[in-house]
Amino acid sequence: MALATELKQQIISKNRAHKSDTGSSEVQIALLSSRIVQLTEHFKTHKKDHSSRRGLLVMVAKRRRLLTYLRNTGPERYKALIQKLGIRR
Repeated sequence: MALATELKQQIISKNRAHKSDTGSSEVQIALLSSRIVQLTEHFKTHKKDHSSRRGLLVMVAKRRRLLTYLRNTGPERYKALIQKLGIRR
């Protein structure tokens, strides 16, 4: 259940800092957020899928660490990303 290639490219293009940026913190957080939303929808119908739930928890933890890093290194970039993605924090 990975992200579709077209959707992934669209997310990268919306959040990149420059033309060849594919791995900045903003891009990674946006990709993780999209995947987290997708898995959350999956769990509404598959309540007993515990192995995927563990993967979701790993993704949430990784996103939290990336957000902490971004908040410490670039507070204005952090605030802009939080507003753009609609993450409660």
